[in-house]
Amino acid sequence: MSDQLPVTSYQKEPLKKYLDDLAAKLPAPGGGSAAALNAGLGAALISMVVNFTLGKPKYSQYENELKAILEKSENLRKEFLDLVDLDVSAYKSRNIKDALDIPLKVCGLCLEGIELCPPLLTKGNVNLISDVAVAAILLESAFACAYFNVEINLKTLDDKKLTRVIRKEMLQKQKAVKRIRLETEDKVGKIIRG
Repeated sequence: MSDQLPVTSYQKEPLKKYLDDLAAKLPAPGGGSAAALNAGLGAALISMVVNFTLGKPKYSQYENELKAILEKSENLRKEFLDLVDLDVSAYKSRNIKDALDIPLKVCGLCLEGIELCPPLLTKGNVNLISDVAVAAILLESAFACAYFNVEINLKTLDDKKLTRVIRKEMLQKQKAVKRIRLETEDKVGKIIRG
């Protein structure tokens, strides 16, 4: 991403301001920043599950792994929040490289985030198991949303070779994200239903 990219900041604004602007007849925020926000919600839920697990004797043997997951989910949550604003700025700057790089980054980070879900199915507080599924679903949907933004930006990119490389990489990531979400949802359903 460009070092020159100006940052419009919704981070210090109430959520209502962001949603009002998203709903308004404004060029940005739009689907790209909404994808990043959605992913941030997924990462935050992963952090919540871990925070409700740490310190419980039943899960003490997983403490180190849980702390590592929490560190990753918190870093992702912060990155997604930054990307909400960076996407708005990239759209306003009309820089195709930034407009493409941001949803590509969201997609890659969604894969990193959803990979944190499977360990929580056995090592996370069972009382929050449905939140693990919700996190996986949010991250998959955020990936899908960002992927549409990648595709729309690839249409304006005048580099067929790079476009092919990106599409191939994105399809692999999409398959991995979908597989993890399906497996997570299936396992959570079995745990909930008994």
